[in-house]
Amino acid sequence: MNRTTLSLIAGGTALAAVTGLAALTTPDASSANAAQAAAELPVERTSLLCPAPSTSDLAETTYTSFTPATKGTGSDGKAELRSAAQESRDKADGKGEKADDAGGTGKADKPVLEAKEPGTPVTGDTSGADSPALVGTADGRFAPGWTVQETTEVAAGTGRGLQGVNCTAPDTEFWFPGASMAADRTDYVHLTNPDDSAAVVDIELYGKDGALETTVGEGITVQPHSGEPILLSTLTSEKQDNVTVHVSVRSGRVGASVQALDDKLGGDWLAASADPAGSLVLPGIPKDATSVRLVAFTPGDADADLKVRLAAPSGPITPAGNETLHVKAGMTSAVDLGDVMRGETGSLVLTPTDRSVPVVAALRVVRGKGTGQETAFIPASRPVGPRATAVDNRAKGTTLSVTAPFRAAKIKVTASAGSDGGTAATKTYTIRSGTTQDVQVPVPSGLKGTYALTVESVSGGPVYASRTLAATTEGVSGFTVQTLPDDRGMVAVPEADEDLSVLQR
Repeated sequence: MNRTTLSLIAGGTALAAVTGLAALTTPDASSANAAQAAAELPVERTSLLCPAPSTSDLAETTYTSFTPATKGTGSDGKAELRSAAQESRDKADGKGEKADDAGGTGKADKPVLEAKEPGTPVTGDTSGADSPALVGTADGRFAPGWTVQETTEVAAGTGRGLQGVNCTAPDTEFWFPGASMAADRTDYVHLTNPDDSAAVVDIELYGKDGALETTVGEGITVQPHSGEPILLSTLTSEKQDNVTVHVSVRSGRVGASVQALDDKLGGDWLAASADPAGSLVLPGIPKDATSVRLVAFTPGDADADLKVRLAAPSGPITPAGNETLHVKAGMTSAVDLGDVMRGETGSLVLTPTDRSVPVVAALRVVRGKGTGQETAFIPASRPVGPRATAVDNRAKGTTLSVTAPFRAAKIKVTASAGSDGGTAATKTYTIRSGTTQDVQVPVPSGLKGTYALTVESVSGGPVYASRTLAATTEGVSGFTVQTLPDDRGMVAVPEADEDLSVLQR
C-alpha cells in the first residue's frame, strides 16, 4: 500500500470522527426532501497548525482568523490559536492552570488569538525571533471553513519582504516542488505536531537526476505539541537549485510548510502542492511578474508529458518555446518561462499530452528588478469547490485572481466585515472558459482593519483562485500569494441503509 493510499485512509478516518456526532444528531429524515437536506452537514471540529515564523529580529508577524457564517451550525463553539508548548502544558495540567516558578499554580497563558464571531475576522500579532509554532482548534459554529493566515513582514536581510502562509491541517503526506539548496537560498521544512504522542517523519529529496542521498532524512522525531524546523542543506551534501521535497509520516500526523529565504530575491513560504494528479492548475500569476519558473515532479514509475497553457484574460495561450514539458519519473524538472505574463494576469494549466501520469508542481514568481526583486510561490491547487476563503486582506494591495480553465463559471465573492469595523459586501462574477480574471473585489464599506474574501461556486465548471497581497515595509516592497482551495466546511453524510432502531431492546 503506498503512502498516498494511507493518507486517504487517514483522512477518511479523521472525517468520520469529525462527522460522527453530526450524523447521530441529524433530525428525523422520514421524507425524501428531509433525507436530501441531511446529505451534507457542517463539520464540527477543525485543526490548523501554524509554523514558527521568521527567525529575524526585524520580523513582525500577524495572525488572522476567520470563519464564514454557515447555515446549520449551532450557537456554541470557539476557535483559538495557542503556542504548541503552551498546548502541551495545558494538557498536562488538565485544568487550564500551570505551575509557576515558586511551585504554585497560576492561570494558563491566554491564546495568541481567539475568535469572536463567525463572519468577522480577528487578528493577533507577535514580533522578534522567538515566536513559536502554533496549534489551532475550532469547534461548533467556528469549525466549518475556519481559515488562519500567518503574515510576516521582514524589513531587511535574508528573506526580506512579505512572507505569508495559510495555517495547514495536520496530515500524513506533503509534496513541495520548488525548494532549493542553491548558494543564495536557505530553505527550511517546518514540521508541527499537534498530538499527545511523538510523530516520526521521513523527508525525501529529489533533484534533476532523481533521489538525493540524505544523511538524516529518515525517522525524524517531532515531539508532542512542538514545531521542528529542518534546514534542507543539513540533509544532503548535494546542492541543487530545483528540488522536490516529499514529507511522509510513519506514525502520527504533522503540519508541514517550506520556508524559502533568498539573499537577493527576498523570501516566502512554499505551501504543499495539490495531491499528484494528471492535470494541474496553478492560479493567479501576478500581471507584473518579471520572472516565472515552473518546477514539476512525478512520483510514479512512468514519465509524464504535459501540455503547458496559460489561461489569460483573453483566453488560452501557449507559451512560445514551452508548449510541452517532459517530466522524467522520479526526477525534478524545471523550466524558466521568463516574462511570460507581459502585463496580464494568468494561470498555468498543465494537462497530459497522452496518457495521464500523476504530477505535482509549483511556480516561483519574481516581481521587481535589481535590488527591489521579491519572490513568492504558487503551488498547484485544488479547485475552490463550494467555498474557499482568503484572509488578511487590506484596503490596498489585495488582488483576487480567478480562473475557469475548462468551462465557464459563475461565482459569488463576499468581503466580510472588517476586523475593526465595516459592513460586508457581495458581488457575483462570470468567468469565461479558459480565462483568468483579476476581479474587482467588493471592499466592505466603512472598512477598518483587515477583511476576509470568500469565493463560492454558483454554477458552471470548476474554478481556481488565488489572492496576492502586496505591502511596503520601511521602503521594502514585498508580496505573497495564497491559493484558495475548497475549505471542506461541509461533509457528505451517507444515508443509513436500514432503520437500526428496530434492533434496540
